[in-house]
Amino acid sequence: MAKRLVFGWHAVKALLEQHPERVIKLQFLQGREDRRHGEVRQLADQLGVPVESMARRKMDELSEGGVHQGVIAHVKGAREPSEADLLERLAHAQHPPFLLILDGITDPHNLGACMRTADAAGVDAIVVPRDRSAPLSPAAIKVASGAAESVPVVRVTNLARFMRQCQEQGMWFAGTAGEAEASFYDLDLTGPLGIVMGAEGKGMRRLTREHCDQLGKLPMAGMVSSLNVSVATGVCLFEARRQRLKAL
Repeated sequence: MAKRLVFGWHAVKALLEQHPERVIKLQFLQGREDRRHGEVRQLADQLGVPVESMARRKMDELSEGGVHQGVIAHVKGAREPSEADLLERLAHAQHPPFLLILDGITDPHNLGACMRTADAAGVDAIVVPRDRSAPLSPAAIKVASGAAESVPVVRVTNLARFMRQCQEQGMWFAGTAGEAEASFYDLDLTGPLGIVMGAEGKGMRRLTREHCDQLGKLPMAGMVSSLNVSVATGVCLFEARRQRLKAL
């Protein structure tokens, strides 16, 4: 399993709290002494994680232009869950599964923002195609603000086939489409469910769309015709959460 870097205060603190065994060492910006530094440094010391000080220039080079905020964690990469792992987990879930499908989201910042929202909305896993999808890069992990350690991202070879396998296990899929007749708010988003979001502009691919059981649009009141995909994802996930809580 390859090593990777995690940077940003929220992401590093979440990693220390949830998976300290994976942290090899921390590097702090030389000369930085403030509350956030103190909290993370104290946590690292309690856990026995080695720490180093590093000059800003070296930290900038290491993060390859990412906003490290003065802290970088060197981490043992976790085994990425497979398609088979997720299908097995869904088949034996003790509650109605709740998935987020991202089809063609190639911006790491959008992926990270969707991960953060998915965690807040109680999503069990995020599913993306192996091709035409943003990598789980340090930038995505930072934007996710800790969600990268709580919501698994599963890459599948054939998204349409995966959706079909889920449907055979009793799951339904709700997708967004600007030309849909129904409002997304009028769809039934309870029970075993996957919400499918497509790329900005292009939307879902044809086969992905054909495997959706229902389609809905977000009613737009202003002059803009669409939302950023991470914002639209948040709207859809929390509408589903509202309905699912009401159905309990």
